[in-house]
Amino acid sequence: MTLDAHLKGRLRIPVIGAPLFILSGPELVIAQCKAGIVGAFPALNARPAAVLDAWLSQIRDELAAHDAAHPERPSAPFAVNQIVHKSNDRLAHDVALCVRHKVPIVITSLGARADVNEAVHSYGGTVLHDVINVAFARKAIEKGADGLIAVAAGAGGHAGRLSPFALVQEIRAWFDGPLALSGAIATGASILAAQAAGADFAYIGSPFIATDEARASVDYKQAVVDAKAGDIVYSSLFTGIHGNYLRRSIVNAGLDPDALPEADASTMNFSAAGAKAWRDIWGAGQGIGVVDAVVPAGVRVARLVAEYEAAVRGLAGQTALSSWGAPQVRTRDP
Repeated sequence: MTLDAHLKGRLRIPVIGAPLFILSGPELVIAQCKAGIVGAFPALNARPAAVLDAWLSQIRDELAAHDAAHPERPSAPFAVNQIVHKSNDRLAHDVALCVRHKVPIVITSLGARADVNEAVHSYGGTVLHDVINVAFARKAIEKGADGLIAVAAGAGGHAGRLSPFALVQEIRAWFDGPLALSGAIATGASILAAQAAGADFAYIGSPFIATDEARASVDYKQAVVDAKAGDIVYSSLFTGIHGNYLRRSIVNAGLDPDALPEADASTMNFSAAGAKAWRDIWGAGQGIGVVDAVVPAGVRVARLVAEYEAAVRGLAGQTALSSWGAPQVRTRDP
C-alpha cells in the first residue's frame, strides 16, 4: 500500500510527528493521531522488549475506538521508528511485532536494510528512511525504502549539517517519491515553506517535547519553553554522532557548552557527573524559540493547523508579488 493510501482523508495538515527517543510513548502518539498528524515513537522506547506488543495493541485499540466514534474525522496513521544499526539487538524482535500488528508506517534510521523493508512491505506497510545527505538517500531507495526524511541543519537530536534548501533540491533532482523535511520547523508557515521547497511533509519533533503527553521531565519541558535557537549546541560528544542539544542540560552536567571536545571511542557510553545522553543531556532543535508553554499535544497541533491555514490564505492573497507572478507551491493530495 502506498503512503498516499495510508494517509488519504486522515491528515489535517501535512505533518509527521518525529519519534522522540525516551520521550514518545503511546500517550503522545495517540494524541497526535487523534489531532490529525502522524504520531510516531521509537520501538526502543518500549522497555523491556515485551512492552512493545502492549504499546502497539493500546495504540491500535484506542485509535480504532476514536475512528468508530468520529467517522467524520478519523485518526491519522501511526509510525514506529526502528534503529537498523547492527548495535540494535532487538531489531528482529521489534520488526516481527510491527509485522504482526501491521504498523502502517515504519521509519528506519542509522542504516538501510533491504530485509526490514521487505518485511514491512509483506503486509502493505510503508517505509520512510531518515537521511542527512544524498548518498544515504540513494542507498535507502536502492534498498527498497518507499520514501525519505531529509534531516537538515537545525533538527533536534541527531541532525545533519546541510541547509534544508540544499538537501531537498538535491534529493528532488532524482527522487519524486514521498519526502518529509526535518529541521527547525515549528510553525504552520514553516510547514508551508517546507512544501514550497519541495517536501511533501514537515517532520516535527522538538515542539512536542513541551506537551503534557511527552515523557519528559518537568525541567526538560520548561527548558524547551525557555530556550531560543541560540541555546542549541551541536556536538558529537554525547553519542559519537553529531546532534543538537539544549545548552542548559550541558551546563547542568558540569560541562562548558562552548568548549566541548569531539567524540572519541568512549562516547557511545558517555557519562559525565552521572549525566547520560538523552536522559540528562537533552536533545532539541533550533525551532523551539516559538514554543512558549507546555500544552496538550492536541492544542499544539490545532495551533499548527490554524497557522498553516492562515499561511495558505495569505499566500493565495498575494497576487502581484513580482513581475514573474505568484510562487507555485508544490502540493500533493495525501
